[in-house]
Amino acid sequence: MSETVLVVGEPDGSALAEATLEAVGVARKLAGPDGAVVGFVGGSDGASRAAAFAGAGVGRVLLAGDPKFDRAPPATLARPAAAAAEAVGAAAIVLGGTTFGRDLAGSLAVAFGATAANGVIDVERIPEGWRVRRAVFGGRATEERHLEGGKVVVSVRPHAFPAATGPAVPLASEPAPAKEVPGALVAPARTAVAATAQGSGPSLADAAIVVSGGRGVRAPENFRLIDELAASLGAAVGASRAVTDAGWKPASMQVGQTGRTVSPQLYIAVGISGAIQHLIGMVSSRVIVAVNNDPTAPIFRVADYGIAADLFEIVPVLTAEIRRVRGK
Repeated sequence: MSETVLVVGEPDGSALAEATLEAVGVARKLAGPDGAVVGFVGGSDGASRAAAFAGAGVGRVLLAGDPKFDRAPPATLARPAAAAAEAVGAAAIVLGGTTFGRDLAGSLAVAFGATAANGVIDVERIPEGWRVRRAVFGGRATEERHLEGGKVVVSVRPHAFPAATGPAVPLASEPAPAKEVPGALVAPARTAVAATAQGSGPSLADAAIVVSGGRGVRAPENFRLIDELAASLGAAVGASRAVTDAGWKPASMQVGQTGRTVSPQLYIAVGISGAIQHLIGMVSSRVIVAVNNDPTAPIFRVADYGIAADLFEIVPVLTAEIRRVRGK
């Protein structure tokens, strides 16, 4: 079965967020060999983002170029994006599973007259509508849902799908259908953005590899071992609540129930015992590696690979070997 699928582009400066490229890969699967994937972008820098779509193999892009979308909440794009989907005859709209995508999905489903699902790890067309699978209970289980109806809006779980890569195609951009947005939706305009303190390297929100340290590092100056291991892998740095409560690292780096939830391809927990509050924030990672000197630590129950040894002996050796293999 062939479909037309619309992908809503999430801005990342003048480019597209990695999550959007993951959404493009899902859209290609849904569209089928004879279907079409169409991009949609809003805001004043739409031309650059449209070019990013073309670089990922999506040549037709609809632009809602009003500058008001630059500062407005993501939900403001719901009506223009739904109108664009109707104009191209789309049966599905796919978004990245970031805060942007999750915020927009519900409003977009209402405007599009569609069913919706967030955190999707698989989606397919069935005669009755759509079948989706989602990770639930902090990633400890997977649920399957059947969504009735001909139209659907899904946001895909970060890193659950590979990002689309080319080949680049010629760009054919066109204005999106004009759709009035109520002033009340645009009113809460963003006036400033202040970066929160975080470690070097990629952000926790979209990193493919995360290295987190816990109380087992013993002192703030020892956290350099975590930083160096992360740097050797090009990974983001995270921390347990014990570390952030002690003031060793800022709260923005905390992984867990009261911090950030991450689902990278690889999560390395160093000196973290594995309290349930921490596990909720990372247990859906694709591969989990734990380093802890207590072989009975709960973290080993969820780890794919475990090293029950002194982190002060293991981590420097591991970092050195990774640098050697990667030629750093």
